Amino acid sequence: MNDSGSAQSRFMWLVGLVLVVLGVLFYVVLARLDRVDREVHQLNTQADQTSTKAQAAAANAAAALVRAANAEQSAQQAASQRDLAQQQKSQAQQQAQQAEQQAQAAQQQAAQAQAKAEEYRKQRQAELDNLQQTLGQIASTRRTALGLVMTLGSKSIRFGFDKSSLRPEDREVLSRIAGILSTLKGYQISVYGYTDDIGTKDYNQKLSERRAQSVYDYLAHNGLDPAIMSTKGFGEADPLVTGDSEQARATNRRVEIGIVDSTIKPLSSLVQQ
Repeated sequence: MNDSGSAQSRFMWLVGLVLVVLGVLFYVVLARLDRVDREVHQLNTQADQTSTKAQAAAANAAAALVRAANAEQSAQQAASQRDLAQQQKSQAQQQAQQAEQQAQAAQQQAAQAQAKAEEYRKQRQAELDNLQQTLGQIASTRRTALGLVMTLGSKSIRFGFDKSSLRPEDREVLSRIAGILSTLKGYQISVYGYTDDIGTKDYNQKLSERRAQSVYDYLAHNGLDPAIMSTKGFGEADPLVTGDSEQARATNRRVEIGIVDSTIKPLSSLVQQ
């Protein structure tokens, strides 16, 4: 009984010890499983964080690639614009050089034209000088800013009181004048009529126009081109001499012929008396 009880007691003690050991082992296993579970959870969390960071990094990398592509495109556009600007600059320089050359050529042409014009003007002035000398032998002739003016007064053409007809001796004078003027080239000829102060201004105006027309008609009949001639009456305006004597009035009853060089200066106004 004692041996049997001792054996049973030892068995129970052994069983208890086994149970204690199993309990300790189970606790240890559970503790390790809990720790492993926490470590797995931590690793999962880290993995998630790493995945998130990786996704963010991938997004940043994609954005960086887009920016890099845009930058490259901008650089290409800038290079194209730089090349275009350089080409335009080169073209502008060429155009500037051409413009400078053209300006120099134009200046040379202008200088040559001015020199020719000055030479031509001197020639025409010499012609006017000779013409003044020639016509001055027939009637009083003076220079003006535009040319010459012949005064056909009582010593060359004499108009009777209230008359506009030409006398035979007047026609002889006008024939000589027509012979000289018909040889001219590039001149405009104006015939001006005047009266004395007897009568109304309206009547004298018309009378002066008839006197100018008489001289005009005779010159045209004797070879002068009507296309280069014109007439105008001034009535009793602008008398040569003042006074109411018969001599003064006879002097003021006259015709004047204006000769203007139309090749140098356009006939823009009447010859000033």
